[in-house]
Amino acid sequence: MEVTEYIRSNPYPGRGIFVGLNECGTKAVLAYFITGRSVNSQNRVLIPVGDGAMTKAYDESKMTDPSLIIYAPVRVYEGKTVVTNGDQTDTIVSFLEQGKTFEEALQTRQEEPDAPHYTPRISALVEVNEGVLFAKFAILRKGYGETVREFFAYDQFTPGTGRLLHTYAGDGNPLPSFTGEPRELRFSGESIVTDLWKALGEEKRVCLWVRTIDLSTGVTKTVIRNRHEEEQE
Repeated sequence: MEVTEYIRSNPYPGRGIFVGLNECGTKAVLAYFITGRSVNSQNRVLIPVGDGAMTKAYDESKMTDPSLIIYAPVRVYEGKTVVTNGDQTDTIVSFLEQGKTFEEALQTRQEEPDAPHYTPRISALVEVNEGVLFAKFAILRKGYGETVREFFAYDQFTPGTGRLLHTYAGDGNPLPSFTGEPRELRFSGESIVTDLWKALGEEKRVCLWVRTIDLSTGVTKTVIRNRHEEEQE
């Protein structure tokens, strides 16, 4: 299935992380998207910060609770790109700085405390080593009285395919959590930014961050799209 078809089939995917390899097998493609239903959730833009990214209130006067809204979804440490849907980005980087692991960092965290939804915390660690793309994913979601932590690792990507992990399996109240392995989906590397932005839909899409990494040179290219900025054009 195409990643765009998969996203369009979900009325509310929430926040999502995508990691894949373009059709030529020459570039890694990383993406992070935010969709939102509430005014507080939609009142955001993504801004570049160093070699990463940060969410920021579009209209400060409308920001009611920044605790789960404002965070750095992307940080880079020693060539490793960390992408998450919350402040666990900082936890992971802190552990890496101490010589510890992605998995150890997330053992200290739980799902988001936004009852009744208990939004899963989703995270990825991406690295290119000797021209090969490696990716780890994790989801922390609410279980029966405990946090369920699942980890996935991939060292072989078929050109033109990637893995998508997102927070919600659909719309509802409470919102149903994503379950299972990150979905393997086809995509077009040349049009991934436009394709994802369109698939997210005008009603709920908020932000999109996409980065390509040349596997041979390490050169990166990053594109950010924000709903509010485009509405002003």
